[in-house]
Amino acid sequence: MVEDGRRELPRPPRRVPSGATAQLTSIQAPTPVPSSEPPLPPRLRWRFLVPLIGFALVVGAGAGWLIRQDSLRLDTAEVLELAGPSVVRVFATTCEGTGESTGVLLPDGLILTAASAIKQPMSVAFLTADGRVRRANVLGSSSDGVALLRMIGRLDDSAATLAQEVPAPRAELAVLGFIAAGRQTIQPVGTTKEPRPLPSVLNPTKLGSPVLDKSGQVVGLITGNTVADATVVPLARLRQYTGAGADGITPEPGGSCQRARGPQITMTPELVVANTPLAGESLAVLRAYLTAMNKHDFRGIRTLYSKRLAGRMTEQQDIDRHETSFMFGGRIIEVTRNGVSGANVRMTFTVLFSPNSNGAAGQTCNRLDNRYQLVREGGRLRVDLSRQVSEPQNCDTD
Repeated sequence: MVEDGRRELPRPPRRVPSGATAQLTSIQAPTPVPSSEPPLPPRLRWRFLVPLIGFALVVGAGAGWLIRQDSLRLDTAEVLELAGPSVVRVFATTCEGTGESTGVLLPDGLILTAASAIKQPMSVAFLTADGRVRRANVLGSSSDGVALLRMIGRLDDSAATLAQEVPAPRAELAVLGFIAAGRQTIQPVGTTKEPRPLPSVLNPTKLGSPVLDKSGQVVGLITGNTVADATVVPLARLRQYTGAGADGITPEPGGSCQRARGPQITMTPELVVANTPLAGESLAVLRAYLTAMNKHDFRGIRTLYSKRLAGRMTEQQDIDRHETSFMFGGRIIEVTRNGVSGANVRMTFTVLFSPNSNGAAGQTCNRLDNRYQLVREGGRLRVDLSRQVSEPQNCDTD
């Protein structure tokens, strides 16, 4: 055989196994890696997801509404604690005013109250919730019944602040003031959008009360001559009156009448000793004594005097000594027996009077510490004698 340069015969064509054509003509996918995520339910479809998403949105919107509603609510106990020290009881001897109102102490010694309480004033002072007294000067009043006072002396009590913004229409508000018995009370007054009628939450001594938001900040002031015509002076005007220049405040003329009076209310001293029968009877006598003196019922007060005191003290002498005085803040701090059935009673109290009153020496407010000797005549205790235990103390200092 002739050699052609090849060393072996050519190989026959390679056979392709039956059924392998499809594998060679298609791209094989890689083997899937097992997933740790649980498989979706085989029948889950968008028609099931849409209602679920809608429900979630509704629930979320409802939660937001509840949060907003909660942010507008007011806790009266919390507001009382926050604002109580700054809300004061205003007393005045005047020619035309009612002589009593609530007020609110602001920074720099300013006090806002109702002008109806201090018309033509002779003397003005205020009593804090913890019993401290300070005099105040009347700077003036506004056409909508706000009186602006300035404290004389100093106090460490916290002052209220005017709110930075007008409250939301549905934000809850409250009024904090004093009742006639001398106790602070707080009442919700609804919202700006849905207010409660003021006569339902007021008495005459609450004229001048601040309207407060949930943070204890002042957003308004209640003014008026009576409860029936009470109204709320808004925040914007209060800012105007207390700003530089006191825009809108005009001077209030001082009293020039001969017999300026304080409020015509029953004045009950606080009994801080054991309430024995003798102490209770002594309290009743001195309550009637202070009330008659404040009403300037100088004839009626003589029925409380012993025969000896009535013989020594004429009605005109009482008028000369007390025609412009008003007594408040009484505290009975000692009661002892005097003889068989009488009593010695020590009482502290504050008195307002005009600066030209007998013994005033230019002052208008003093704290007194007196001892009263009570004797029994006709089966009842009567005032027989009084004398000072200590020198009068000016109201401007503790």
